[in-house]
Amino acid sequence: MFSLALLLLSGCEQQAPEVLPGTLEWDRLALPAEASEPVLRWAVAEGDRVAAGALLVELDPRRLDARVAQSQAEVELASARLRELSNGARLESIEAAQAALESTRARLIESERQYQRIVTLQRRDLAALAELDRARATRDQARAEQNSAAAQLSELTNGTRPEQLEQASAALVSARAALHLQQLNRQRLSVRAPRAGRVDALPFKPGDQPPQGATVASLLVGEAPYARVYVPASQRTGLAIGDRLQVRVEGIEQPFNAHVRSIASEASFTPYFALVGDDASRLTYRAELLLEGSAAKKLPAGLPLRAERIDDEQR
Repeated sequence: MFSLALLLLSGCEQQAPEVLPGTLEWDRLALPAEASEPVLRWAVAEGDRVAAGALLVELDPRRLDARVAQSQAEVELASARLRELSNGARLESIEAAQAALESTRARLIESERQYQRIVTLQRRDLAALAELDRARATRDQARAEQNSAAAQLSELTNGTRPEQLEQASAALVSARAALHLQQLNRQRLSVRAPRAGRVDALPFKPGDQPPQGATVASLLVGEAPYARVYVPASQRTGLAIGDRLQVRVEGIEQPFNAHVRSIASEASFTPYFALVGDDASRLTYRAELLLEGSAAKKLPAGLPLRAERIDDEQR
């Protein structure tokens, strides 16, 4: 009789529903500060429901405004340089170069004549060799000045080299890209909701200066909350994606139907490969059960809950 009672009791325990503990959660979005700037103001309050694109937090833009203005000036400078090279030299510059060339030609003619006179006098021993050397140097200098003036005139009349135009065009593209980057950085100082949801937390108050990358706003998003439960290793093989369960939330009498949307492939207790025997029962696998029904949309995050399988009668 005693053995029979134990067998019946064992059978009852096997048929008992498998309860999975967990907590109620929402999908959460953490919005970081793109730059370390003081918080100017909150545009919403914690708990508010917001639409996609709604302004949440605004950071001080003065530093980024100055950088945008600087980048804009660099774009204008690069654009003006490209127009200058594309248009070529002004007529006044060409005429000035022509006049300079004529002046150097006149000096070369005069210095050449002076040199020839000194050569004639030196042959008659009427001029010193030093005077001849000075006349030759003056003539050579005048010839070099003429060559330089002629080269400058050719540079102006031949127009801008293609390589210079390409360099100026590339500089303008680079300046515009830098301006676009600064404008994006400026826009990111106005932290907006990427999706519709409910404001969960605003960690920094107006006047605070969060470090770069710190979360300045947290959103709860999604159509419905989910139950984060932990499945023991002994029950893991019996649970699959899409299985239906019943969830009882602490403080709420009416249970909620839910279905499994994900199960972790790695156990929470590591190193799992070192566990043998009874220790293996300590392994748990995190699973997410998506709650169904309109009433679930009003539930807050963080509530404890219990989930169990729905038997055939409940289905």
